[in-house]
Amino acid sequence: MTINCKGQLIDLSSPKVMGILNVTPDSFHDGGQYKDESSILKQVETMLSEGATFIDIGGYSSRPGADFVSEDEELRRVIPVIELILKHFPETLISVDTFRSEVAKKSISAGAALINDISGGQLDDNMISTVGQMGVPYIMMHMRGNPKTMQQQTQYDDIVKDLNSYFAQRISKAHEAKVNDIIIDPGFGFAKTLEQNYELLNKMELLQMADKPILAGLSRKSMIYKTLNTDSKNALNGTTALHMVALQKGANILRVHDVKEAVECVTLFNKLHAN
Repeated sequence: MTINCKGQLIDLSSPKVMGILNVTPDSFHDGGQYKDESSILKQVETMLSEGATFIDIGGYSSRPGADFVSEDEELRRVIPVIELILKHFPETLISVDTFRSEVAKKSISAGAALINDISGGQLDDNMISTVGQMGVPYIMMHMRGNPKTMQQQTQYDDIVKDLNSYFAQRISKAHEAKVNDIIIDPGFGFAKTLEQNYELLNKMELLQMADKPILAGLSRKSMIYKTLNTDSKNALNGTTALHMVALQKGANILRVHDVKEAVECVTLFNKLHAN
């Protein structure tokens, strides 16, 4: 199970870690931390040295109720950071977390290797065709509505069946647009209640019927810290516990704030399944 990133084949049969770099002032865990060149480069160097395969840059917070950000502002946040990282760490495989086709296009032109779209192409009709034209891997997440409205759209007949139906439709559309490498993301915390998140994680292996790599984005989310009666800053241990569950349920990529701990989790998972 491989994806092609800038001519490099990445084997996802052994799980990989994607480090999160939010260049937003209002992300739920690390908003505002990385706003100058030195802090960005230090964090990227740390994540790469700790074993991240991908660095995921986000310029638009997708936390519930997040404020609107204009396309121009998103581009101002994201493009210079791509260029900065590649100037200092030219081999970095950068993923850009955006639902806008123009941001995707300009990010790939600036050197990004993947597009990570929380809407699976639903918030911009040109996204999937743009990704197909640019010839890069595409992460399509499940979400309803948008970050402002998604938490009012949590009614499902059967959440796993509904997600499989959603992914079948979006994958078909992506294949029509000549998108070759597709990764699916169940979208923990997006248009899902706390109970639905746990049901989805508990049954995540059923998403393998899509026959695509699965990305799990669980890191420090409210489904963890609310269950533990704490906050995102104290949710690392809970995150690691659920990361192991996600790996056992078929996750191929862990998208995380804490790379070292996630890589250790993958190492132990691989050791467990080598015997």
